[in-house]
Amino acid sequence: MACTCHEKDPLVPQLAKLEFVRRDTPDVTTFRIVSKDGKAPFEFMPGQCAMISVPPLGEAIFSITSSPTEEGYIECSIKKCGVVTDYLHTLEAGDEIGIRGPYGNNFPVELLKGKDLLFIGGGIGLAPLRSVINYVMDKREEFGKVDIVYGARTPEDLVHPKDIFGVWPNSKDTDVHLTVDREAENWNGHVGFVPSYIKELGFDTNKVALVCGPPIMIKYVLQGLEEIGFKKEQVYTTLELKMKCGFGKCGRCNIGDKYVCKDGPVFRCDEITELPDEY
Repeated sequence: MACTCHEKDPLVPQLAKLEFVRRDTPDVTTFRIVSKDGKAPFEFMPGQCAMISVPPLGEAIFSITSSPTEEGYIECSIKKCGVVTDYLHTLEAGDEIGIRGPYGNNFPVELLKGKDLLFIGGGIGLAPLRSVINYVMDKREEFGKVDIVYGARTPEDLVHPKDIFGVWPNSKDTDVHLTVDREAENWNGHVGFVPSYIKELGFDTNKVALVCGPPIMIKYVLQGLEEIGFKKEQVYTTLELKMKCGFGKCGRCNIGDKYVCKDGPVFRCDEITELPDEY
């Protein structure tokens, strides 16, 4: 395995190339990234992040979408929403980028073994959840029943269709519940927002919930889970949208006495006393 950038200088990225590029939705693209020698740029665990750079435009931090059980590469699913991401969406297989990482903590997969799991995602928030979901799928006998609730604005905004429509629903003891915000001609599934759908589905509370999505979704999902009886220590959420430098130097990701990049981005909900203002 290639050396991580932490073994050298945490601020210096290594040169990497795009092995594969897939357009998932009109504004989300998945990039498969390998080092110059064709290996994974670094080792990581589900929930961790990578800093991707495109000089001279800058760099940005993204969740790693692939599972560490998929050896030889890492994947990031990136939403088009700014200068760096706009440029990344113009790249093709074979193009070069800079990458450093991994950053942040990870989902506590060892503690989750033997437990029933409830994954709740919205929009591009499926990206970090996909990493831990595929980790669970590749080690299926070590975990209990899996429920995946995922929603987006429209059917066209649902990312990773191969997983959500094909692979995961056909996996052992796994149910996938999809929803979109409003009715569409090409959609016969559930219509409604994710927080309301959670209540409709009526899950028992003998599960561990893992949540990721837009800030407003996270806020109301956490409230909804508490209303139906989930305790805070049963729920994990990610707050990676607050991360900037990645290793606790810029101070822009603090939430109370926590730093998202050093203490997160994965938090058990009893570990955070408040959500950021935008949540």
